[in-house]
Amino acid sequence: MVDLSLELFGTEFKNPVMPAAGPPIKDAKLAKKAAEGGAGAIVTKTISVEAAQVPRPNMASIRGGFMNTELWSEMGPEQWLDNEYPEIAKLGLPVIVGLGYSAEEIKELASKVEPYADALELSTHYLGDDTSPVIESIKAAKAASNLPVWVKLSPQIDIPKFAKAAEEAGADGLVLINSFGPTIDFDVEDGRPLMGSTNGFGWLSGPAIFPLALRAVYQAVTSVDIPVIGVGGISNGIDAIKMIMMGAQAVQVCTAPIVKGPGVYGKIVKEMEEFMEEHGYSSLDEIRGMAIEEMYQEDKFETVVPEVTEENCTTCMLCIESCVYYAIELDESEEFIKIDPEKCAGCGLCVTRCNFDALHLPSQQ
Repeated sequence: MVDLSLELFGTEFKNPVMPAAGPPIKDAKLAKKAAEGGAGAIVTKTISVEAAQVPRPNMASIRGGFMNTELWSEMGPEQWLDNEYPEIAKLGLPVIVGLGYSAEEIKELASKVEPYADALELSTHYLGDDTSPVIESIKAAKAASNLPVWVKLSPQIDIPKFAKAAEEAGADGLVLINSFGPTIDFDVEDGRPLMGSTNGFGWLSGPAIFPLALRAVYQAVTSVDIPVIGVGGISNGIDAIKMIMMGAQAVQVCTAPIVKGPGVYGKIVKEMEEFMEEHGYSSLDEIRGMAIEEMYQEDKFETVVPEVTEENCTTCMLCIESCVYYAIELDESEEFIKIDPEKCAGCGLCVTRCNFDALHLPSQQ
């Protein structure tokens, strides 16, 4: 039997999947839907001392991902303190309250939200090379409350440098990454930017940034000793498993519940359970960090020719169409493909394009 529960900072989580601070958790009503959808904890949308003024339009689904100009909550702290947090606290799940953005704002809010929270998540927004705002925010939160403090980092920074600075300042955990940008896109019919912000700038999230998030988690996990929460482009159970295998304690999802609905939390959990049961794992501890060792390797230059599992091949032709070395063709029977080892360059593209597990590298058997 697979057990996906975990403990973070003395708090029990029934599973490692939770919403990321943002639109899918913008109020108590959506927090309840997240709980009903299978989330293991609630991370509330970031608040600041004043409500955010958000440009319109501010969200768009694009090829491979999602763009947004979302800021912090459009509701002021009074609304959250009087109405949202009390209702969220009734859900019976761990609650991580998002706060931002300056040390002064965080100091003012931390003690007020403490009665409703199991931890605080500080949004540091998009920083340059200066770690002092992160350090000051952490110290402000630690001085104003007794709660564990998580810090969310953006991908456009030196991850090891900021991770170490956060740890030294007293952070209890790291959350990464935030969305990536700025980015831009527009309607080809009239040139109108998809985002209503100045210059049409937005920020990229969704599946397109998953490899970027995975790299950032890897850098953080190998730089500090405090827990790391992985977020960025997680869309299914395999993505979540990869984050855990890269050393993350838990994961957060944002774009997926926006485009697929709150039931996606439970779907991710179910897919994680299915993968682990199929591979003989019973707990997250058995897989956590197992991929890190594989990252430490020298560049490889030897050509490794993929092997074909003939019974799995559907002759869909994807591998043949994308092989620029003309190394793949149909067998004489035309029932499966074959690879010419003299032409194959070992690029590996065909293995990743195959949807039927008909191709694999020998080392992956």
